[in-house]
Amino acid sequence: MSGQEVEIRIVPTLAQIDPAEWDACACPEAVDGRRANDPFTTYRFLRALEDSGSVGTGTGWQPQYLVASMAGQVIGCAPMYVKSHSQGEYIFDHNWAHAYERAGGRYYPKLQIAVPHTPATGRRFLVHPDFAEAGFAALVQGAVQLAENNGISTLHVTFCTEAEADLGVEMGLMRRTTQQFHWHNDGYADFDAFLANLSSRKRKNIRKERAQAQGFGGEIEVLTGDQIQPHHWDAFWEFYQDTGARKWGTPYLTRDFFNQAQAHLRDDIYLVLAKRDGDYVAGALNFVGAHRLFGRYWGCSEHHPCLHFELCYYQAIDIAIAQGLDTVEAGAQGEHKLARGYLPTPTHSLHWVGDPGFSDAIASYLRAEGAAIAEEIEVLTDYGPFRKVQIEEQE
Repeated sequence: MSGQEVEIRIVPTLAQIDPAEWDACACPEAVDGRRANDPFTTYRFLRALEDSGSVGTGTGWQPQYLVASMAGQVIGCAPMYVKSHSQGEYIFDHNWAHAYERAGGRYYPKLQIAVPHTPATGRRFLVHPDFAEAGFAALVQGAVQLAENNGISTLHVTFCTEAEADLGVEMGLMRRTTQQFHWHNDGYADFDAFLANLSSRKRKNIRKERAQAQGFGGEIEVLTGDQIQPHHWDAFWEFYQDTGARKWGTPYLTRDFFNQAQAHLRDDIYLVLAKRDGDYVAGALNFVGAHRLFGRYWGCSEHHPCLHFELCYYQAIDIAIAQGLDTVEAGAQGEHKLARGYLPTPTHSLHWVGDPGFSDAIASYLRAEGAAIAEEIEVLTDYGPFRKVQIEEQE
């Protein structure tokens, strides 16, 4: 087997890839009705982005899917894109781009191996379990070679797993460590069991916030699968547009993405909606994997105190406990999540820079940034809401 040659090819659309071949690499665990560990690298999610026009022409995310084959069998693939900007990535390299261009270089286009618009940790080099070592090496080498051959400035692999980051460093890529805030399920029987592990002050504050939010004058619906109907997406689209316009100027996802979600992704979704006087006034969109809930988008048409915390953070915890999920990833940024039981957690990315001098400068920057992030995680964890005796027991 080791003597067989691995073929690398670039595919511009998922329409040219067999869904079963992609998912055999992306989610081999999803058999007999079981959930994929990562809903975002499944064929159906990435195809929904493509078919809805959320990636492709005019978006700055041009698909160039990387596929590795051996003796005619697909042994690995990666969601790779040619980027003409740095939007929708959530691990920001704007300063790198400015420095590179001030020095006379051309930073864009660059190569990005990522799930567009999705700051959720998962495998980025989707290798078939029977070819893990060969598939990973072939995909990394293929991506770097493609960048070198085409004079592309940089290659970025964002929100990869820690294991991938370790292997990537061994292959000469640079690691970047950043942080998010995640909630971890310690086998809680219910929300009150989670609260029992918090300090008295934080516990009282969360109960006060939940009571205030749930007293907004309406009801909260948690929908999944066939419970989600097209009119729910009509409401959520309005919320998403408002949030997207305020945060990014232009929403990343098109309206048709939510039609695709209704058709192909609704079993991967928990949609939390607040309704008052017959109208939906706020909502939060979550995706679910085998072990994790991923909070993605929030929006509202009316402001009610603490409703954001309830729909995005506390309802997510309720869902995770009820479904026996290990973790809630609540998206990018947000130290305000700390007081609500979400602890700082390192996230990882890998980077290749073609220019040797610029590469050395980036490597130095990443070492300093990584040390600062590690210190910040330690300080924030100590400052967190959990009773100190529990933190000591976990350590």
